[in-house]
Amino acid sequence: MPSRPRETRPRLGLLFNHDWDARCFARLGDHYRFDSAGFDLFSFPSNARLVGFDLERFAQRMATKGRRQGWAGVVSHHEQFGALAAALVAEKLSLPGTPVTAILACQHKLHAREVLRQVYPEASLEFESLDVCYGDDIPQGLQYPAYVKPVKAAFSVLARRVNSREELQRHTRFGWRELWVIRRLVEPFERVSRARLPQAGTAHRMLLERPMIGAQYNLDGWVFNGQAQALGVVDAIMYPGTQAFMRWELPSRLPAHVQQRALDVAQRFLQAVGFTQGLFNMEFFHDAASDRLTVIEFNPRLASQFSDMYRHVLGMDPHEMSLALAMGQDPASLPRTVPTAGAAASLIYRAFEPGAHPPMPRATQRRALQQQFPESMLFMQPKSGQALQRDFKWLGNHRYGILHLQGRDEHHLRQQAEHASELLGWPAPYAECLNVAPPVPAFAALPSYPSGD
Repeated sequence: MPSRPRETRPRLGLLFNHDWDARCFARLGDHYRFDSAGFDLFSFPSNARLVGFDLERFAQRMATKGRRQGWAGVVSHHEQFGALAAALVAEKLSLPGTPVTAILACQHKLHAREVLRQVYPEASLEFESLDVCYGDDIPQGLQYPAYVKPVKAAFSVLARRVNSREELQRHTRFGWRELWVIRRLVEPFERVSRARLPQAGTAHRMLLERPMIGAQYNLDGWVFNGQAQALGVVDAIMYPGTQAFMRWELPSRLPAHVQQRALDVAQRFLQAVGFTQGLFNMEFFHDAASDRLTVIEFNPRLASQFSDMYRHVLGMDPHEMSLALAMGQDPASLPRTVPTAGAAASLIYRAFEPGAHPPMPRATQRRALQQQFPESMLFMQPKSGQALQRDFKWLGNHRYGILHLQGRDEHHLRQQAEHASELLGWPAPYAECLNVAPPVPAFAALPSYPSGD
């Protein structure tokens, strides 16, 4: 579409606008004006702002800024703080947005499980709260194997299958640095939840679930005027024998009738928690043998990682759709563009042993990638020291890079991925291409749940 005259472009607030969001919103700068605020949880010194961070105070400052700047909407797809902060700001400014209690109900994993069990029990699974303080002794009598996850967390941090009480005890023993990080990640949410959704209980605890069998998928969609609509489904492929994502692919292989059932589950749950407007994604399993669909979790935001995949394959831009929703407009009214690919993937590069990951690509390698794959998106995520050690303890691996590519079809996409990975000096995230299969940690015996994007 042609650029809008500068003075007519609507102005919106973007909170915690990093990584995929920063790149995808930057493409829309000819049509909108943006004010960005928030900090990056994964870079220093930005993440030092975790100290004393308070969501209500932050939201009040942003509301003051938004009122002064004339924001037409406020948006965030950031899981840890942003989605809730945007809802608080929209509420204070009387702007369209997802209700605060709906955000809380989705992000409080134990409360969400309880709601799902009530409204769609056949898509739920067995679960129980692990009601112990960080580092306390694990009670006797729990059933194993179990899948343990924090009641409030992001990026599957600390989510893991455990096969015994001793393994769960080890997993929940934290050093003082780990406890510092955990408490400051959870406490801002806890303060808002305690005031606005007290029936959910504290988020400073963990949740135990029964492991499930099946392939994993991600349903992306939006709600407008209370009605859920599907954007699409993205398929997850794991590193063999592990809980770790190897790549995400579009289009999905999941049968259409199962995709429709997933949307029906989402509609019933989102209606139950009062989610009347906004983008969402639902992570779920589908076991083809039993035809059972089981929900992993609901996220009250766009899964930004998949946005450019939808744009290339379907001609739909979820980031622009989120702006429309933030201004009270039906995103279905936005024009589609001509798709540029028949298949797209988010390729995840991981190391499963400390020191085993290859070096980051040099500038010449990155330039060669950009020249040969101009529509690609590369994210390098090097870590060292305590941050690297924490990755291996919390996730069981280190994700050192992500690359987005497109192809004419699935076969061509794989060829593109192998060539691009060779340019970067990284092993292509296709199991058959890896020279050595990643080791299988003791906790990762299937069936289990994946860990981290």
